[in-house]
Amino acid sequence: MTDTTPTRSPVIRFDDVSFAYGESHVLEGVTFEVGHGDYLAVLGPNGGGKTTLLKLMLGLLKPRTGRVQMFGGLPAQALSRIGYVPQYTGARLDFPVTVLDAVLMGMAGMHHGLVGRHWNRDRTSVDKARTVLQQVGLDGFDDRPFGRLSGGQRQRAVVARALMGDPELLLLDEPTASIDPQGKFCFYEFLGGLHGPRTIVVVSHDLSLASTGFTSVAFVNRSVLVGRGGGLTRDMLQMLYGQHDPTCPMGSFIQSMTSIFPQQPPEA
Repeated sequence: MTDTTPTRSPVIRFDDVSFAYGESHVLEGVTFEVGHGDYLAVLGPNGGGKTTLLKLMLGLLKPRTGRVQMFGGLPAQALSRIGYVPQYTGARLDFPVTVLDAVLMGMAGMHHGLVGRHWNRDRTSVDKARTVLQQVGLDGFDDRPFGRLSGGQRQRAVVARALMGDPELLLLDEPTASIDPQGKFCFYEFLGGLHGPRTIVVVSHDLSLASTGFTSVAFVNRSVLVGRGGGLTRDMLQMLYGQHDPTCPMGSFIQSMTSIFPQQPPEA
């Protein structure tokens, strides 16, 4: 008997994608997929193409060659299914907004782009915001000024705002840039509890993320290598850092790095 069950499209699919800013080539021949429920870390050096990759997913940029698909369609058609957490909130810390109001902006963002300009305090929205705050570990923080939160708490509040739209995919750009090392570990443990029903993609230059519970790691430096299980490979580290100083052989560097992180073969 033939199986007629329809196959689900990948959440994210890049087919031989290249991109350049003018004559400056940033990405070349990028091909990979992200499945439903994946928890993916996108790592790489500054200028390697990580943010460009994220903007292509959001439809803010269009590839020079190749094709980007989100949920099997064009990125612009998938925005209602995506929650976005930028590196910076764009909010002044002295601006008099409560945590609850900051989260309620996520409801307005569903109708006015990535971040809303106006928001409602109707009972349904407030109840939902409080439920989401509880989900991210900020129960009881409703009336606290947003600017008085710690760096980690602020990022949880911004994640809560993104969750107000019930996204199937959560994209985060350098979410722990202003958080101390212990706070980073706790934040990624918290994020790990959110994936499963949704797919999560985190963009960062912090290599230590490879040891914090991700189901997959993508290394980006003009091209992309994907490894399952959060492991590093010699090819990934060679692609990221190359070999510049002949007095410090790459082999010794690789050995020191791979003794810290688990090893997994690249997916391609």
